[in-house]
Amino acid sequence: MQHKSKKSGKGKGAQSNLRTPIVVVMGHVDHGKTSLLDKIRGTAVAKGEAGLITQHIGATEVPLNVIQEFCGSHFGKEMQIPGLLFIDTPGHHAFTSMRSRGGSLADLAVLIVDVNEGFQPQTLESLTILKRFKTPFVVAANKMDRIGGWQPQRNSPFARSFKAQSERVAEVLDTRIYELVGELYKHGFDADRYDRISDFTRTVGIVPISAITGEGVPDLLLVLVGLAQRFLKDNLQLTATGAGVGTILEVKEEKGLGTTLDVILYNGEFNSGETIIVGTAHEPIITKIRALLKPKPLAEIRSEERFLPVKHVAAASGVKVSAPKLESALAGSTIRVVTSPEEAEALSLELKSELEAVRIDAEAEGVILKADTIGSLEAMVGELKAKKVAIHYADVGPVSRRDVIRGAAIKEPLLSVILAFNVPILPDALSEIQKTNVPVFSSDIIYTILESYEQWVEEQKMKIEQARLEAVIRPGAVRLLPDCVFRQSKPAIVGVQIIGGVIRTQINLMREDGANVGEVKGIQARNENVGSATVGQEVAISIDGPTVGRQIHEGDILYVNIPEKHARIVEMELKPKLAEDEREVLDKFLEIKRKKDAFWGR
Repeated sequence: MQHKSKKSGKGKGAQSNLRTPIVVVMGHVDHGKTSLLDKIRGTAVAKGEAGLITQHIGATEVPLNVIQEFCGSHFGKEMQIPGLLFIDTPGHHAFTSMRSRGGSLADLAVLIVDVNEGFQPQTLESLTILKRFKTPFVVAANKMDRIGGWQPQRNSPFARSFKAQSERVAEVLDTRIYELVGELYKHGFDADRYDRISDFTRTVGIVPISAITGEGVPDLLLVLVGLAQRFLKDNLQLTATGAGVGTILEVKEEKGLGTTLDVILYNGEFNSGETIIVGTAHEPIITKIRALLKPKPLAEIRSEERFLPVKHVAAASGVKVSAPKLESALAGSTIRVVTSPEEAEALSLELKSELEAVRIDAEAEGVILKADTIGSLEAMVGELKAKKVAIHYADVGPVSRRDVIRGAAIKEPLLSVILAFNVPILPDALSEIQKTNVPVFSSDIIYTILESYEQWVEEQKMKIEQARLEAVIRPGAVRLLPDCVFRQSKPAIVGVQIIGGVIRTQINLMREDGANVGEVKGIQARNENVGSATVGQEVAISIDGPTVGRQIHEGDILYVNIPEKHARIVEMELKPKLAEDEREVLDKFLEIKRKKDAFWGR
């Protein structure tokens, strides 16, 4: 619910027209996103202030007076913002869902990092997304209480906790903070511990915290409030009246309610009974709000009836919307109040264009991309374009049989794949995958999908390169043995000794004068047909073309007649890997060829 602060005492904030800033908490799994919000909420409950912290669907609103209470005497200046609206849903999902025309609706972000583990895959993913959307953020270096020897100072500001630690413990923490500084620098961000920063517009603040003990949490709240107050005023003008506009975080089935939408209302207001338009993967839905629901207060959250109906909700707020025909609603899409049929038509076109702006359907060769929301799709498309990976088709929704068929039709083997972010694979698609062997890279972490795909591409390139080199005709030379002519012609069958390199079937042999002799049709070793023979072996070979006594004679040395294209590859790429006997044969062969043409094979 939107609040207006009133001037009612020291630090309580002057009357303001600023909307509540929307803050998304992001980071790697188990690094403490939920614990941080639980600490803020739990502290309020413990102080009997549960009712002051408003529970929303997918969000928690922390009013300014609660922040002031948490921070105590350190609150300092008067603040004008009403408080902070923290998004509770999984960070990357919430962030990519909260988007509008290529930008994020999140005003600020907290990137939470386990100070003992450092950057992990989802940390990197979150950082990439923040960078793309140019969202101001603060790093919460969590779990400092897990440093060996740490002396907890519950709910105290960082400076007080830090001062209470031994010199060794303080040094360990500082070292780990600077490791985070180094990681951020690698990704193009200047960063430092927050209390050493004079300009937060140029430097990312790192706030050491413990979500369990509450240490440093007051500092984090102060930094967020300060950033919002100082740098976001233009984006936070109060818009709590008029036709509501929100973004769909999740589409859920609720017992007794059917399909519902978890929505962040970021502009205007929703009223029960109003007509709304909702984005889908196809035609938008026009329906009426049947019910608006908000969670019960924190103290009553365990009751069977978890939600309370309300008639009115104003921005910025999280709310559950119940209405008919919501089954095909699309997470990450827009939900708007409609005031007239003309507006409905215009908004319908706008919502369709919103998805079309991200959707890709090209004839060119490229990967197939599927994602759960428009925002996720947008993030994936951005990542792939940055890595110069061609995209053939990109859309929202599960992996279908049609997607697999499209992927199988891609001729470029390294692009004949499906990248699926946080979406199911339909049963008929699984059957088609088994038939076509189209690789599917699926995960709920964008970073993991891309990393797996890139690793697979490298492996495939190595296999392709290996196959290419194995197909190259390599050097080889044979000497026709005396008294070993088994057939003079059609084909000639003679006994030979391999004096260098290797000979195979289906290669041509050449005399020392450069004349082509004919093709090797077969090789026998100890009365068994073999595909090849190497240096030192004595075998019988059949040669289609020559007649013994005319074109070839006993004692002759014949060379594998390497095609010029193959000779170039052997000399330029394979020569260092050749055995000594192969190199000698190659040098002799090239000498023969270059007597007539000095530039042959170069």
